Amino acid sequence: MKWSSLITDFEHFLRLERGLSDNTINNYNYDIKRLISYLNDNYNHIVSPIDISQGTIQQFIYTISKDLSARTQARIISGLRNFFDYLVFENYRETNPVDQIESPRLGLKLPDTLSIEDIDQIIAAIDLNYQFRGVNLGHRNKAIIESLYSCGLRVSELTHLKISDLFFQEGFIKVTGKGNKERFVPIGKSTQKLIKIWLDIRKQIDVASEAKDILFLNYKGNQLTRAMIFTIIKKLVEKVGLKKTVSPHTFRHSFATHLLENGADLRAIQMMLGHESITTTEIYTHIDKSQLNKVINTFHPRK
Repeated sequence: MKWSSLITDFEHFLRLERGLSDNTINNYNYDIKRLISYLNDNYNHIVSPIDISQGTIQQFIYTISKDLSARTQARIISGLRNFFDYLVFENYRETNPVDQIESPRLGLKLPDTLSIEDIDQIIAAIDLNYQFRGVNLGHRNKAIIESLYSCGLRVSELTHLKISDLFFQEGFIKVTGKGNKERFVPIGKSTQKLIKIWLDIRKQIDVASEAKDILFLNYKGNQLTRAMIFTIIKKLVEKVGLKKTVSPHTFRHSFATHLLENGADLRAIQMMLGHESITTTEIYTHIDKSQLNKVINTFHPRK
């Protein structure tokens, strides 16, 4: 069997059987293709996914470990393990060659967060008069940043948010998360107001047929890409001179951290973030504890 046909079958399995998002599937694909590239560069013959050995994969991991972080290595090992698990499941192989390969130990990586002052500074830097090709995009950008922070959205959830998902009268929006799982997230009046302003501006755009129900659009009337959201945020961070690495996910982390610091229930935060397991949400308790340690070390007389 060829790599290409098995990868295609694996994609269908991940999408249809496991309900994974396109982003997750693309990451799996990227990791497998990195292995294929290594094989093409280092072997004179075609190494089949059916016959590849544990030793070959170990050598691949050793080679890439020189240039990649432990976290990236662990992700690649996990992706390959899932791929070969699928091949075993479908009886293409008897064993998984990645099973005995250990992932590098990872320390606890706390998410980067912004202070409330940081967020206020970024939002204040948005030029509400900014127009491109006759379309006011300043109000759109402000609604985007506010939605990321006030609702704790993933970037893919933001770009796929629909007008029909807005239930302002009830004070909620419907969010489609990983695995197409839906959840309802509260949305504040101030963010609702910003979205309503954008909706009025949006009426002036010639919207593409496939984006009629998509909330946030570019000036051409097409759905915004993830890359465009990253670009909007990058320019704002540079504008205010903030010396932090800020991505759309930073606003999501800040949303959860600020809720926890102000006494919100961890279970409620889990539901709003759309985490399948409470253990995923519990990482924010470590952030809160580190903040408590900082308070003790700064203010306690016997620190």
